[in-house]
Amino acid sequence: MKVEAMMNRKVVTVSEKATIEEGKQQMKQHRIRHLPVVDDDLKLIGIVSDRDLIEWKNTGNESDPASALIESVMTRNVITAHPREFIEELLSIFYDERIGCIPVVEDQHVVGIITERDMLYTLIQLTGAHQPSSQIEVSVDNIAGKLAEVTAVIKKHHVNITSVLVYPGEIELTKVLVLRVQTMNPKVIIESLRAEGYNVLWPAVPGERL
Repeated sequence: MKVEAMMNRKVVTVSEKATIEEGKQQMKQHRIRHLPVVDDDLKLIGIVSDRDLIEWKNTGNESDPASALIESVMTRNVITAHPREFIEELLSIFYDERIGCIPVVEDQHVVGIITERDMLYTLIQLTGAHQPSSQIEVSVDNIAGKLAEVTAVIKKHHVNITSVLVYPGEIELTKVLVLRVQTMNPKVIIESLRAEGYNVLWPAVPGERL
């Protein structure tokens, strides 16, 4: 999934010459926590968050927020993304850098913004958890072709697969396939997988009520 498919294109920005009070009012009015800071040519030069403004106040700064400028509190080294990057690659950046948003920039201009909330929604979409479905977890050897074999078993039951995730298994040289299938009663599929010799981790007990 590309960044441009998920980003919010209606970006609220603030001038570097705006006051801290003006930045606070922008955040309050639009119910946002981050403001990309732009210069006179509308090019990105920084970013300011509500946390920056809180820290500015808590440091005992005696300046008047109605006259102190945004440029005095903004972060200048901004982590950005390009519209045609893959959204999945941003997940690790959010985690590693502990940031709340990433401006999307093209030709130095802000064309969108991605927030933590957007990333959470993206994760929900990637897992298929937002659709009526059932989850099946299968442990397989970490060799080529196992995913195709498992999905071939599911195909025999004419059930659509809404998402597939792959995790390292607890046992060395194994993988766990996490499949969401578009049925609320996957019992027959699970029985078929077990009949083919696959280790179905979830649901764990044969014949359980699903």
